[in-house]
Amino acid sequence: MAHFLLLPVGSHGDVHPFVGLGVGLRDRGHEVTVITAEPFRGVSVRNGLAFVGTTSTDDYNAMADHPDLWHPSKGLRVVLDKDKKRKSLPRAFAAIRERYEPGTTVAVGGSLAHAGRIAHDALGIPFATVHLQPLACCSVADPPVAANGMDGTWLPKPLIRLAYWSAEKWITDPLAAPPVNEFRHTLGLPPVKRVITKWSPSPQRVLGLFPDWFGPIQDGGPNFRHAGFVMFDDANGRQTPPPLNEFLANGPPPVVFSFGSAMRNGRPYFDAAVEACRLLNVRGVLLGKSGEQIPPTLPPNVMHADYAPFSEVFPKAACVVHHGGIGTSAQAMRAGVPQLVMPLAYDQADNGTRMKRLGVARMLFPKRFRGPAVAEQLKTLTRDEQAKQNARQVADRLRETDAVATACKAVEELIGADVRRSV
Repeated sequence: MAHFLLLPVGSHGDVHPFVGLGVGLRDRGHEVTVITAEPFRGVSVRNGLAFVGTTSTDDYNAMADHPDLWHPSKGLRVVLDKDKKRKSLPRAFAAIRERYEPGTTVAVGGSLAHAGRIAHDALGIPFATVHLQPLACCSVADPPVAANGMDGTWLPKPLIRLAYWSAEKWITDPLAAPPVNEFRHTLGLPPVKRVITKWSPSPQRVLGLFPDWFGPIQDGGPNFRHAGFVMFDDANGRQTPPPLNEFLANGPPPVVFSFGSAMRNGRPYFDAAVEACRLLNVRGVLLGKSGEQIPPTLPPNVMHADYAPFSEVFPKAACVVHHGGIGTSAQAMRAGVPQLVMPLAYDQADNGTRMKRLGVARMLFPKRFRGPAVAEQLKTLTRDEQAKQNARQVADRLRETDAVATACKAVEELIGADVRRSV
């Protein structure tokens, strides 16, 4: 039996796949500890996993409430906040070092799990990097679509490499490198650069938690593996609210709207959702945290819930409207229903474009996301028999593979792959 230290970074869509992986490893007889932000203690412990908090609930909520979080260019400053990184890095590293036993411990981290990468350099612990979405792989062979929808796949490969280099030199390294290198200095490690594309991915194992037909990473190198979507939404721990179950059962399939678990400023989008339902005279479900972002008065054909497991709600939908986060996208594809994607930032436009290529989704960017435009897109999607057929075929493809087993095997291969300690 080995001990796996899982280091997800982000919101529910980033953490849940790690919990799903952790449950798979637990069922295979391993000990599992999740090391991440404090709000995810509950979902980890409920599923039999040990937990260590690295970011306080207050700090996590401050990030989620930040008005720039979903801005296509300003959002990175929130996600890569230097001061928060300076606090979380030492905590995560200390948790790893305290639990590391050579020969039996493996660290598995998300794309931004820099504490795990530092621990590999400093302690020699085996380390696997998990990319939840193709964009995180920074592929030249299959370059991502930018947050604003600009598609550079037609560019010559030297220009794509130059674009990555420029983005890192002028945008991501100035944000990510200072706290990483300051902490590395305290451990006697040399500074690093090109943090996101070159240093951060593990030299031992990089795992893509998405199918190769969704994001074919042909230049991932000999240590790259595709596993498929690891889907987990804590349906056993947080069940669908009874009023929502009743609503779903008593009427035609509704349109389900969800703009991310970390969304706190979605009022314009939920207003547009309600208006679109009114214009089309269809039922709607708004999934999002309560507060000012939810319209205070909803018509009888529209219902709101703070949370519901996507695996239970999406299959009962006529269409799913969402922001294009990879976790939501994967759940919608598994449900076999058409999608309308409103990408805000990060990987969302790339995910939406990939689903559009599969014929299961349409996209509508935030500036055009108004009631009449949403209604027009929904009218087209819900009447498009080819889109419905494509959605069912994609769902069938997802059911053909056991992504959890594949991912577990990929990280189990690192048991005992320790390298020489340096501190």
